[in-house]
Amino acid sequence: MRFKHLHELNTICTAESKTIAELMIEEQVQETNIPEADVVRQMSDYYQVMKEAVHKGLTEDTTSRSGLTGGDGKKMAEYIRKGETCSGDASALAMAYALCVSEVNASMGRIVATPTAGSCGIIPGVFISSQERFGWSDEHLVNGLFCAGAIGYVIANNSFISGAEGGCQAEVGSAIGMAAGAMVELRGGTPEQVVHAVGLALKNTLGLICDPVAGLVEIPCIIRNGLGAVTALAAADMALAGVRSAIPSDEVIDVMLEVGSAMPSRHRETAQGGLAQTPTGRKMMEKLAKPKAKRAEPEAEAESLSEKDTETKA
Repeated sequence: MRFKHLHELNTICTAESKTIAELMIEEQVQETNIPEADVVRQMSDYYQVMKEAVHKGLTEDTTSRSGLTGGDGKKMAEYIRKGETCSGDASALAMAYALCVSEVNASMGRIVATPTAGSCGIIPGVFISSQERFGWSDEHLVNGLFCAGAIGYVIANNSFISGAEGGCQAEVGSAIGMAAGAMVELRGGTPEQVVHAVGLALKNTLGLICDPVAGLVEIPCIIRNGLGAVTALAAADMALAGVRSAIPSDEVIDVMLEVGSAMPSRHRETAQGGLAQTPTGRKMMEKLAKPKAKRAEPEAEAESLSEKDTETKA
């Protein structure tokens, strides 16, 4: 890739009069030696998986195997239909769709890790609700995914995208930044505005711990996806309005690395701290541990393998 930092991404795109999506497609072709049509087709396939996940979350039972989560995306969609929402229908719909996709993940459905399974709902929630709102074509949204991918590439190579390494700021935070920046480009914003959107979004999630109850990607992960979609839209609006990140976005990414490295292990996907160790969180874990202890080892192994097969990485 010709860029490693967001400021380089902005400089190249501005100098060559390209969108971030156009540059990313070119770089992907160069890196992989795969024809452009095939690169775009693969990303288009990923977008279809996202749309299918939203539909499944709205129309099918998404109760997780643990029984802890499921159905909140449907509740949000029904709430929107009943009348005026507190956050506005655009934000509420993005939230509903993000919840749906995250619940599909928790119920062993097919999703796209963007950038991880734990944060899989944010980009689909923002993209698909916006597509319905603005009447965009699938091709336009696929370009948005390339823009999001470029942002994710920078974050992954300068900080974290894994909750086990850097906390939830690395998973949900990165997804919010990717969605916010891509949304700016989808709305016709400049590469510079895209970069500012990323910094504005990431600053709002610095220090967010990864504390999954019972070690499952369910509580509080799913709710954070829903709220993360709303944050992404807000950051995009700020950037499109001309609000700038006072701390350069690349420096914000560096801070994510600093904060994540200093974060105690109990707050990095170990379920040893945070919400996972509240009295209620411990009761949930104890309740789930009892039936698991009775399972035969081969069955447990089969479940583990099936979990690995549920995500498709973009």
